[in-house]
Amino acid sequence: MSDALAKQAEALRVRAMFEAAGARPVETDVLQPAETLLDLYGEDIRARAYVTSDALRGEQMLRPDFTVPVVQMHMAHGAEPARYTYSGKVFRRQEDDASRANEYLQVGYEVFDRTAPEEADAEVFALIASVLRGLPLRAATGDIGILMAAVGGLETSARRKAALMRHVWRPRRFRALIERFSGAAEMPASRRALLDAEDPFAGAGEMIGLRSRSEIAARIEALREDAALGPLAEGEVALMDAILDVQESLPNALERLRDIAVDMPAIEAAVERLARRTGALAARGVDVTNLQFEASFGRASMEYYDGFVFGFYSEARADLPPVATGGRYDALTRVLGQGAEIPAVGGVVRPGLMLGLREGMS
Repeated sequence: MSDALAKQAEALRVRAMFEAAGARPVETDVLQPAETLLDLYGEDIRARAYVTSDALRGEQMLRPDFTVPVVQMHMAHGAEPARYTYSGKVFRRQEDDASRANEYLQVGYEVFDRTAPEEADAEVFALIASVLRGLPLRAATGDIGILMAAVGGLETSARRKAALMRHVWRPRRFRALIERFSGAAEMPASRRALLDAEDPFAGAGEMIGLRSRSEIAARIEALREDAALGPLAEGEVALMDAILDVQESLPNALERLRDIAVDMPAIEAAVERLARRTGALAARGVDVTNLQFEASFGRASMEYYDGFVFGFYSEARADLPPVATGGRYDALTRVLGQGAEIPAVGGVVRPGLMLGLREGMS
């Protein structure tokens, strides 16, 4: 059997397991409207997606993943609760590592159910773990919702909190904002001079670029208001750092986060969701005592997840991408639901990587 046919057979095998768990198979178009993806992720997505154009349909992208079109489909006419599965190719540009595939098979399982979100989290994780059973993989978990709750509880302006929320998935930018808002990083002299100027447009010359004069003036005024605010409290910054430093077994991480919540009550509800999820995972036979939890997990690669996140990685091949990833994306259903929303969680596996690891074991 050829390599391509073997991967297709493995994808069908995995999808059959998802169907046996109650998922309905669905298909999505390979070409997706670029406008939706650009609205969700901004121009950053162009760096990793294949973009083309159509005279009638405008900009299109080769499908970078399945989740967005599946959410759109469900929000348009899906029943509740719902479970879906799919298999097919996704396409990702690779600019740093030519050895990584730019098109590969993905098989997924998605759950839309508002009754017991933590139970659904455990269902998805346990099912994907069962699909991967026997492979030399390590699992990692996290919860972006805890960090988002911490940001929401900061004693600072709504504008600062909104800026931090936008960059939760960009760790370097997030850290730079924390340092700026806490006063740990000085404002560049050129920006300080601009904000201190009575007329920042004096001597500016002809207007160029896409922003209007009024938009630039509004941005300058927002920066002036921000500069006039006091810095974030040292204690709040220390607690944020303590959250981001949590990296240990799930039960120990839970206890550490409960300790932090004593001084940062804003994260209490999110931490208790973690506790309920831990119980649900254990009830499904997951060895939670040896399951790793990292508070920062998923922040650099899982942009639409806003709660539970997980990944499975090769223990011997650190160079390989994750064999499976997933998480909760409630906010995505809100964005794509045109006023409607439903708690949702899902995950995907890569059958090609599964085959490669299995062959390496033989």
